[in-house]
Amino acid sequence: MKKNILLGVCAGIASYKTCELVRLLVKDGFSVKVIMTESATKFVTPLVFQALSNNMVYLDMFAPVKEENIKHIELTEWADVCVVAPLTANTLSKIANGICDNLLTTVICAMPQSKKVIFAPAMNTNMWKNPIIEENADKLKKLRKYIFLNPSSGLLACGDYGEGRMPEPEEIYSRVKAVLK
Repeated sequence: MKKNILLGVCAGIASYKTCELVRLLVKDGFSVKVIMTESATKFVTPLVFQALSNNMVYLDMFAPVKEENIKHIELTEWADVCVVAPLTANTLSKIANGICDNLLTTVICAMPQSKKVIFAPAMNTNMWKNPIIEENADKLKKLRKYIFLNPSSGLLACGDYGEGRMPEPEEIYSRVKAVLK
């Protein structure tokens, strides 16, 4: 049975790695639908994710959809699991505080408690270690619904070295498969 993966993409340089994640999932027979934040489209275009997933990309909660009548609730019902990669400090904080001001945060808030959401954070070390971001991450980690993959350490896009790199696509892919067993 084909499993459905809903993939959220936030604005971060690590979003180029998310293209490889989509490729791995589709190659293994998963059906993938992508939701992008508006800012994420500045890093990788929706056309790239549409071509890789063979599905339309969702950007705007209020945009009319011609081919399908999919809204935030239908996306949550369709998905077997949701993955957010990269997860930015902005989106992490919105989710932790129940702010639903875009399609991605609204869908995550509407996900049934029985469905897992896997987060793959990616941000500068100072952002990841910011007490406010740590508190928001801890708030979500306490809920069984959310699974955090810890960011790895290494050279960051800004030139700093430290914790904050998005986990590699293969690690995220392995976690998705483990959650769906």
